[in-house]
Amino acid sequence: MAYLYLVIAIITEVTGTVSLKASEGFSKLYPSLAATISFIICFYFFSLAMKYLPLGLSYATWAGLGLVLSTVLAVVLFNENLNLTGIIAIVFILIGIVLLNTVGVSK
Repeated sequence: MAYLYLVIAIITEVTGTVSLKASEGFSKLYPSLAATISFIICFYFFSLAMKYLPLGLSYATWAGLGLVLSTVLAVVLFNENLNLTGIIAIVFILIGIVLLNTVGVSK
């Protein structure tokens, strides 16, 4: 269940971040509400995940996958640019997350 909680936290964090961008500084009602609600849900499920997973592992996974997914959605939804250096950085983040979750941290 811990990883399910973490996945929900990551998805809602990314939803909140994308909604925050779409809210244009909280000037648009529905994206602003979506961001606020998403972040509340995110932190609730993140706190549940951290009851069962080590802090370093849960935070690195949450932040890393949130960053990767947010970057991909920024390119797709907001036409932001991603150069080769950014792609390489994302690959390293993903490698780090996989290593951390398979051999890096134990509770």
